[in-house]
Amino acid sequence: MRIRVPRRVALAVGALALLGAATAPAVAVTDDEGSSFAAASPKPTVVLVHGAWADSSSWSPVIERLRKDGYPVRALANPLRGLTSDTAYVSSYLSTIDGPVVLVGHSYGGAVITNSAASDPDVKALVYIAGFIPAKGETVGDLAAKTSPSIPLVSTVVPDGTDVSIDPDRFREVFAGDVDKTTAADLSVTQRPANTKAVTDAGTEEGFRTIPSWALITRLDHAIAPGVQRFMAKRAGAHMEEVDASHAVMISRPDAVTHVIEDAARSTR
Repeated sequence: MRIRVPRRVALAVGALALLGAATAPAVAVTDDEGSSFAAASPKPTVVLVHGAWADSSSWSPVIERLRKDGYPVRALANPLRGLTSDTAYVSSYLSTIDGPVVLVGHSYGGAVITNSAASDPDVKALVYIAGFIPAKGETVGDLAAKTSPSIPLVSTVVPDGTDVSIDPDRFREVFAGDVDKTTAADLSVTQRPANTKAVTDAGTEEGFRTIPSWALITRLDHAIAPGVQRFMAKRAGAHMEEVDASHAVMISRPDAVTHVIEDAARSTR
């Protein structure tokens, strides 16, 4: 049977589309016989949280693909001042977003999303991209100690403690081994240092206990050993996928990263 929708309803739905109904709640539409049906559910907003020694631009190839596939995307600037304060910052940011959220963390950003997800019931999925997944009371430093060899760091004393960054001469080797030399050199000079509180502040929440999670394991990673990534992902009960990539997987293998994020996003609908 062909359903006839009154013109006034069609106009209303059309107006919503022009106003960006892709991010609005589902709209209930009623036909002439009083039956109702729901418009397609909106896609969740994907919130991307970078880790230490990177910035929001590191997600650019992934953002391009997600937007092409119709996902609303936010890539926030993680302050990198310590797990406690960074968690508060991301939690505050999440409170400004309406509707379901897929929260994605790379590297240290994984620890931040693990903590901050617990504050927002709209977070429907967690995605760890070569990410740390600390348990309550555990520090990123505790987990990093399981990785060998250690990362060559350069320290700088700052007003709120000590900041560390990767030795520029070793950056490509540690962080971006499968990225071309020019791009790796650019990443090296633009890397954002992280305060040592990022590795000494203990986790206070375990978002993965109540929120479905996914993890992309990077088998060529020299920053977080693949075995450590698997241990954390298995402990968190995450859906795991693996890829031959360095720690900078969102740059070298953006298709793989996008695939995992969209797999998680589909589970929220």
